[in-house]
Amino acid sequence: MNDRYFRSGRVAAAVLAAPVLLGAAPVRAPRVVSINPCLDAMLMQVADPAQIAAVSHYSHDPRATSVPLDWARRFPATSGTAEEVVALRPDLVVASGHVAPATVAALTRMHIRLAQFALPDTIAESAQQVRDLAALVGHPARGAGLAARITAAARSDGAPPVSALIFGPGGLVPGARTLPDEMLRRAGFRNASAGYGLKRWDVLPLEYLLADPPRVVLSVAAAQGAGERMERHRALRRLGARVTIAPFAGRLMNCGGPTIIDAMARLRTVRAQVAAR
Repeated sequence: MNDRYFRSGRVAAAVLAAPVLLGAAPVRAPRVVSINPCLDAMLMQVADPAQIAAVSHYSHDPRATSVPLDWARRFPATSGTAEEVVALRPDLVVASGHVAPATVAALTRMHIRLAQFALPDTIAESAQQVRDLAALVGHPARGAGLAARITAAARSDGAPPVSALIFGPGGLVPGARTLPDEMLRRAGFRNASAGYGLKRWDVLPLEYLLADPPRVVLSVAAAQGAGERMERHRALRRLGARVTIAPFAGRLMNCGGPTIIDAMARLRTVRAQVAAR
């Protein structure tokens, strides 16, 4: 079963924890296939373009990409099937923690190295993951530099916390002990998910949100802006001036690595807007 970038009730596995490796390490800088959009964003920062044999098909989709489209379309894209990946003859495949068993078996048979990475729960974990991936592709210094930038971007502001909620596709909400939860806290927010009795990643019906809203709603619907998503956004707008509805791109909720830098910048912008009112 291939990864889904968004999945109601749970987050799609996105980026790195300690990698699980299969096969022998190549001596030269490896040619890499990525089958995860958040890993594509990391590779953009730490790998040479000539090393990238393919990126995730999500990165060719304007609605799901975590990298600039013009960069992503320089490379072939795959959906992560065994046939597609093996045909590219990479030295290394990087993926989330969920890879189809058939793909794992095919890579093992072909002696192609597989590095699987699970969703990080903290900024420190994500920074380490960047270093791990950079080492795998042969550029540890780039990983160290990017990890340092991530850590600096995620410094805590120490501002009085304002209640906020990230409201994702289908009502998906990141709760306590998640990467978005830590980013909210460091940007001067208090994650309101606990007040609804939600789990670490859970679904909050729109009606519950409308009945008892936090001070700030970071809305992926507002960022995506089409069809049913806009209907949800208009419902949120009816909350009035007492609630700030701020667009929040889905990739900022789903990805770690260099995306943390963008996510923290967005959160700080929203926090400053709230403070100015």
